[in-house]
Amino acid sequence: MKLTNLPVEFAEAQPVLNALQAAGFEAYFVGGSVRDVLLGKKIHDVDIATSALPDEMKAIFPKTIDVGIQHGTILVLFHGGQYEVTTFRTESTYHDFRRPDHVTFVRSLEEDLKRRDFTINAFALDPSGDLIDLFDGLADLDQKIIRAVGDPQERFHEDALRMMRGLRFASQLDFAIEKETLAAIYDYHHLLGKISIERIQAEFTQLLMARDRRNGLLPFVETECYLYCPGLKDFGAELLEAADLPELPFEKASHAWAVLIDQMGLADKKIGSFMKSWKLSNQLIADVRALLKGLAVRKKGNWTPDSLYALGLGYAEEVENLLPFYHLSAEHPSLAALYDALPIKCREELAVNGKDLLENIDVPQGPWIGTALQQIEQLVLHQRLPNDREKILQYLKEEKEIDF
Repeated sequence: MKLTNLPVEFAEAQPVLNALQAAGFEAYFVGGSVRDVLLGKKIHDVDIATSALPDEMKAIFPKTIDVGIQHGTILVLFHGGQYEVTTFRTESTYHDFRRPDHVTFVRSLEEDLKRRDFTINAFALDPSGDLIDLFDGLADLDQKIIRAVGDPQERFHEDALRMMRGLRFASQLDFAIEKETLAAIYDYHHLLGKISIERIQAEFTQLLMARDRRNGLLPFVETECYLYCPGLKDFGAELLEAADLPELPFEKASHAWAVLIDQMGLADKKIGSFMKSWKLSNQLIADVRALLKGLAVRKKGNWTPDSLYALGLGYAEEVENLLPFYHLSAEHPSLAALYDALPIKCREELAVNGKDLLENIDVPQGPWIGTALQQIEQLVLHQRLPNDREKILQYLKEEKEIDF
């Protein structure tokens, strides 16, 4: 098969392949970028494989960086671009079920492609557009199948993270996992216990964010992979319910995690520890907490000045984007108008602060300052008191309910 009209990313990288070939070596585009071109999808990373050894590549290209030279990968800086180029290789045993104990550089493309995870990722494309498909990946693309290259048990025993990658591809591509590959995931799912949480989390987050997450979540539960993921072992039923959510993509990772946690029904006091067990960032945890608070409001009714003030317009708009997952309609136009109508958007916008109170109220410093500011904040927010310094101070001087 020959491809024409290659994407600009390949055209820009083609001089690298041409230079390798001119020096007498084989060179090909490989991996997911080739798959995505065949599927008509936008490509993100261009990976190049070659029969040239790392030292031979360095002799060809004047500017290189050793980004993974122990595994045969160098970064080539050429014609204004940066390209990862890897020597054809085979791999030894995997005692940690993730990284090979050592790699052996080879001159054979076939030997290199044999170590790939799935047939749809085992393509090679030469600079002229000729496609090399040694494992019937084209047929699997056509049939929308995720199939391991060679023996699936061997592939997953080598690198247990490949099981999560397979589930993620099923979700992202709307593919089904071939039965022997699925059976091997079930047989080896316990090996996920050997994989770092950060790597599992990266794959699981992408699975959740995809429009066709059902294709990943169902086998994720059926193969019992979820039992070896933090905090999920008691939530198989809830994960299956999450698989039935509307087939819409999430815009952000925080959106996906918020809806999942909402489906799980986690108590507020457990949310932080659950998310930390997944090694999620503090910022993402804060975002999810805010979204969950907003979802709780909107699932019960409409925004109020208090709820919108507490959450802020940004988070509120994100919550509106999540309502279709609950078969609720968003209210973006009225939301912005309601927020704009708030007299203040945060306590810092109050016309007075604690220093003003100390200087103008003849009472020693104490807890009353916080109480007074809180009361003034509510009165101004609900427009029962104007946000005017003199009027606020006058109110405080006359107010009898504040415990000074």
